[in-house]
Amino acid sequence: MAIVDFSELKALLVGDGRLIALDVGTKTIGIATSDVRRTLATPLTTLKRGRLAVDLATLGDLAAKHEIKALAIGLPLNMDGSEGPRCQSVRQFAANIARHGPPTLAALPIVLQDERLSTAAVTRGMIEDYDMSRSRRAQRVDAAAAAWILESALARLK
Repeated sequence: MAIVDFSELKALLVGDGRLIALDVGTKTIGIATSDVRRTLATPLTTLKRGRLAVDLATLGDLAAKHEIKALAIGLPLNMDGSEGPRCQSVRQFAANIARHGPPTLAALPIVLQDERLSTAAVTRGMIEDYDMSRSRRAQRVDAAAAAWILESALARLK
């Protein structure tokens, strides 16, 4: 399916079903999922980026396993709201999902959620709340940022 806005997604999401969020970086993809009633976001895993076909197949497997109904992908806008090169890269990744992803993934509606400061907010929370070491934060920050993105998307859907 294609990229839709939140009002279109609301109309498409009838009944219960999980959403998945992606924090797409150059080296990793943070992944989070919601509960079936779409009230909680939970960090799931971090995928080390490889070949596009392998990444899309892995995401397709996760979408099938968790019975995902839609994707929320973090859009890294600049602080002034403009789009830079990273936004273009994320938009291309979303287009690749729709065009080249396995059917379990390509058929899902995609929304782009503003992710400004998501990684910074999550990292700050990990330092202040959990006193995590740098190495432990590095292992978990991308999936936690995806959960932050998903929480924002779930709030917009309500």
